[in-house]
Amino acid sequence: MPFASHEAYFETVPPETRQRLEAIQARVEALLPGVTRCIGYQIPAFRDGRIFFCFAAFQNHIGIYPPVTQDAALIRELAPYRGAKGNLSFPHNQPLPLELIGRVALALHFEYDRQ
Repeated sequence: MPFASHEAYFETVPPETRQRLEAIQARVEALLPGVTRCIGYQIPAFRDGRIFFCFAAFQNHIGIYPPVTQDAALIRELAPYRGAKGNLSFPHNQPLPLELIGRVALALHFEYDRQ
């Protein structure tokens, strides 16, 4: 099903998961106030010229894409959350590390702004 907005996507997930997605959305917008909400690959995303940050709800976790590739220290810190391709998974049964996710958004914005 194609989504027209973040809110339309958020309406399709359980309330607890919606709160986690809204917290990520608020963190990204607080750190990067000039970015635009959009839908990319049928999931919520942010763009600043081009899409640089996507996030989605799954049964057991929140996923964040694409992987950070240029900040070695941050990549090491993200190791517990990184999958085989570098995408991030934040389990629903653990506290959401919003400060860390904010740093991911900043790093991805920097990476994609320079391409």
